[in-house]
Amino acid sequence: MTTEYHDDTEDDSSSFWNKAPPPGFSRFSRFSRLSRWLFPAVTFFLFLVLVVSLGVSNSQVWNQLSSVDETISNLSDSVSGSQLLTKETVKDIQRLKFSVENNKEQLNSVSEALKQLSTLDSLHRTIDALKCSLERFMNNGSMNVGCCPLGWEPFLSSCFLFSRETLSWHDARDFCNGQQAHLAIPLSDEDWDFVSQHTSGTFSWIGLTDERTGRWEWVNQTPYVMNRRRWKVGQPDAWTNHGLGTGDEDCAHLHSDGRLNDLHCSTRLRFVCQRHSVRS
Repeated sequence: MTTEYHDDTEDDSSSFWNKAPPPGFSRFSRFSRLSRWLFPAVTFFLFLVLVVSLGVSNSQVWNQLSSVDETISNLSDSVSGSQLLTKETVKDIQRLKFSVENNKEQLNSVSEALKQLSTLDSLHRTIDALKCSLERFMNNGSMNVGCCPLGWEPFLSSCFLFSRETLSWHDARDFCNGQQAHLAIPLSDEDWDFVSQHTSGTFSWIGLTDERTGRWEWVNQTPYVMNRRRWKVGQPDAWTNHGLGTGDEDCAHLHSDGRLNDLHCSTRLRFVCQRHSVRS
């Protein structure tokens, strides 16, 4: 009897072809699949970061270039403006030079006019001297008073000019100074009477003010001794509601009745100048 051996093909093939995976194989398989999509993702992310970085860098570069371009443009405008300013300055200098050249003739004319005025003043002095000599001759060499310029009134040792025009106190003071005189300073009773008679019925400035120190003084800065009988009743009152600007009434004038009153110095009035007479 023959013994037959039969292979268990089903069991052998199954055990040969379907071996159990070694430990850790499934974990490696999952890691392999994960790495297949993780690497492209990381690569893309790095690429994206690079692109963004380049974009930001390019943006900063463009901003810097734009700033440099603007600076260059401003410098160009500044240079153009400087050139234009230089041209205008040259034109101004040329115009000024032209004006100076044209004014030379006017300056020469003014100089000639001043010379003529000087000559005229000298002529007036000569006429005054001749007048004095004539008066001395007519009075047989005796004269009680000195000589005064034409239009001036002699009295004792002084000459007085009683104006017909009106000026402020300061302008009247300057006018008298220009005549080698000063606003009248009537110290004696005789001077007061003489001046008040010639100014009767008018308002006339004299050389009395408290503007400089707040105390009344004569125009030559000598002190004034208050004499109430020379002033109108209630004066001086330093009135401030005159509507003529700042300050009160700092200047004195002769009222129409010959007594004193204070007024704002800017008021336009007639005035009296006084100077020493000339004896020859």
